[in-house]
Amino acid sequence: MLATLLATVSLNSVAFAQEYKIQRGDTLRVEVREDPSLNRDALVMPDGQISLPQIGTVRAAGRTVDQLSGSLVGALSPNFAAPPSVFVSLASRAEPIEPLPPRTVQSFALGEVETPGAIEMRPGTTVLQFISQAGGMTRFAAKNRVQLRRTNPKTGQETVYVIDMRALESGQSLTQNYVMHRGDVVFVPTRRLFE
Repeated sequence: MLATLLATVSLNSVAFAQEYKIQRGDTLRVEVREDPSLNRDALVMPDGQISLPQIGTVRAAGRTVDQLSGSLVGALSPNFAAPPSVFVSLASRAEPIEPLPPRTVQSFALGEVETPGAIEMRPGTTVLQFISQAGGMTRFAAKNRVQLRRTNPKTGQETVYVIDMRALESGQSLTQNYVMHRGDVVFVPTRRLFE
């Protein structure tokens, strides 16, 4: 049973190696049976090439190890009496590159603000800072019922937070000073006659 499992793992590894496309940042193990002095680990450079003695640079990125082995045999053949046996294997894969966080996020101010519309802001901006970037609230703003509307990107469900800006501005309710997210909408309604 163990032998069957190991054989299956070996076959899966071979299949992976045959299908895997070499990427920038990968490290390849190159072995030439006829001349061990050529054996080495080669880093795939940002331009997608590797550098080897007697050959120079060879494009590696986007090819399989079998394709690269064939190219290396062809490039090394003039230096040998018979075509050499060249083996290429993947020594290590490139580290995945984490995407950089966005430098700005876009949210929207609607209603009784001086400058309604889309506003670009830095990540970490709070509701109070966001309204300030929108030019502040007009004199007709219903400051005690400002709405922060946030849509969950995974479910599409909208959550509405009602914020009392008077309490927030006076420092009484700092828990309502939410951090803005991409796509949030802040709606400042018009106050009623005796509000």
